[in-house]
Amino acid sequence: MRNIIITGAGGDLAQAIVKQLPDARLILIGREAALLENLYAFHPHKACFQLDICNERAVAACLQEVEQRYGAIDVLINNAGYAVYDDFDCLTTEEARKMFEVNVFAGMTFCQLVGHSMKALGRGHIVNIVSMSGFLASAKSSLYSASKFAMIGYSDAIRLELADKGVFVTTVNPGPIATKFFKQADPEGTYLKSIKPFLIPVDLVAQKIVTALGKNVREINLPRTLAFARKFYVLFPKTADFLARTLFNYK
Repeated sequence: MRNIIITGAGGDLAQAIVKQLPDARLILIGREAALLENLYAFHPHKACFQLDICNERAVAACLQEVEQRYGAIDVLINNAGYAVYDDFDCLTTEEARKMFEVNVFAGMTFCQLVGHSMKALGRGHIVNIVSMSGFLASAKSSLYSASKFAMIGYSDAIRLELADKGVFVTTVNPGPIATKFFKQADPEGTYLKSIKPFLIPVDLVAQKIVTALGKNVREINLPRTLAFARKFYVLFPKTADFLARTLFNYK
């Protein structure tokens, strides 16, 4: 039975992933253990942990407890993250620090601690849920995109370090997923309306992730239209900037 850690386990994507992993032992990490116990009461092999993922000491203690109880971690799915969309000059330094703590530094902590153990064992899989915003920035996403660009760069680097250690590193870069994510990121709903044609069913994203577990998959980029847009941006950056200003400037 594989031991799989999922952070941000209270979110819609995590719930969709869990439903597709009935035979794995799941270590589910979130802000409220009681909520997780209720959400995943149906799963026979789960362990729910309430954890401040920005507290490095608490994370280290939690992972040590997990390994003592259940043995080595086979898969880490770094899923925790959030967004705030606003004009760059309206965002505060405190907002920037908070977002990077959650979207970047917490994920790095898990990668470092779990990845170190995987490296020693010579096996494992790190899956970082990032975003297409880590390739394609849009207006009012400066902070969110910066955090995702950072996590993609970090993932690309550790993939090279772990390539000959038997440890895979996959980045999952979806466009907008049909979840409650936008209730916080886009409370007025204007941006959500503009990107409706690009919305991806959450179960599809989960299925792509679960299918890739244990395989040396570099990236999962969804949907195909935005995966193509990423390549277009590299080849024709000025044209892509113009299209981004006109098509996606609705936040």
